[in-house]
Order: sequence, then structure tokens, then C-alpha cells
Amino acid sequence: QVQLVESGGGLVQAGGSLRLSCAASGRTISSATMAWFRQAPGKERQYVAVITGSRENTFYSDSVKGRFTISRDIANDMTYLQMDSLKPEDTALYYCAATWRVYVAYIRRDAEYDHWGQGTQVTVSS
Repeated sequence: QVQLVESGGGLVQAGGSLRLSCAASGRTISSATMAWFRQAPGKERQYVAVITGSRENTFYSDSVKGRFTISRDIANDMTYLQMDSLKPEDTALYYCAATWRVYVAYIRRDAEYDHWGQGTQVTVSS
């Protein structure tokens, strides 16, 4: 049984930084495509960043490109999201997601991911 557990959220002032972590258990992430999504109150869940399984290619939404960095530690089955230059509009519940599908058609679509964590809250004050 795959489990994903996020941590690292909190309250930070605009311009600050946070590092989110996602611990996977039940299966190694070496071949998984790992992603971060977020959902603000009253809004749909939004893609943030992805790191692919085979070549570790990274992709970002336009809203976070240049400020956020996704990475992973395969040896420890950890995935990270380094968030710098945070803005109030980054406030949301952040989710870690994973899929082991060999082919992922739309990496930015949440329906592609089979496993989700419970989320960690990030609040950015102005």
C-alpha cells in the first residue's frame, strides 16, 4: 500500500521561503512521476511542479517557474518542493502526488496520478 505524507508547510511572510517534503512508503519512487499540486479555498486544484521518473525532467506551472524547485532523493523515497520568493497568492493546501504509469499523457492533470497525500498548508502573509 503506497502512502504519501507531506510536511514542511507553515506560515511565512511574503518574500520568504519554505521547503515541503513528501515521504513515500510502500514502493520506491525511482520509477515514479512525482508531482506537487495545490488548492486554495474556493478554487480548483492546480498543478505546481512535476519530476518525471525515468529522466528526472522537471516541469513547472508558469505561476511558480523561477521561484519553486522540485527535487527528489530516491535513496530515501523523498520528494521536495523548495519554494522561494513566496507570494500571498501561493497560499494553499499543497499535495504530493505519484504515479507509476509507464506513460503519463498529461503530467499536469491531476487525474493522471494514482496516489495522493493528505496535504500540508502553506500560508503566505503580505
